Amino acid sequence: MQREIISTKNAPQAIGTYSQAIKVGNTVYLSGQIPLNPKTMELIEGDMSAQIMRVFDNLTAVANAAGGSLADISKLNIFLTDLTHFSLINEMMAKYFSEPYPARAAIGVANLPKNALVEMDAIMTL
Repeated sequence: MQREIISTKNAPQAIGTYSQAIKVGNTVYLSGQIPLNPKTMELIEGDMSAQIMRVFDNLTAVANAAGGSLADISKLNIFLTDLTHFSLINEMMAKYFSEPYPARAAIGVANLPKNALVEMDAIMTL
């Protein structure tokens, strides 16, 4: 099956040997996004809410570039350096998603690229 590379300037550029997303058939695999400003490629400043919003904005930009939206996400993986932010994730997700919510995993990790506090990747079905 043909693989299509998805890329947009509205989300941070890949910092390594990966694509922002890959489309295979009607499935899009979105690479992990951290709270980078796409213009400066620097971590945004602000509290955890601001970091989560930036990650969702980055995912939205990549989903849009693939012809979809967050509503098309089937599976969302969330990586947190501090699981005490789990309730904040739920609160913030309610601003970006409506039922039926995607399947999800929230995973505690020791650290993330650029010392980000949150990273998310997703699988989207168009």
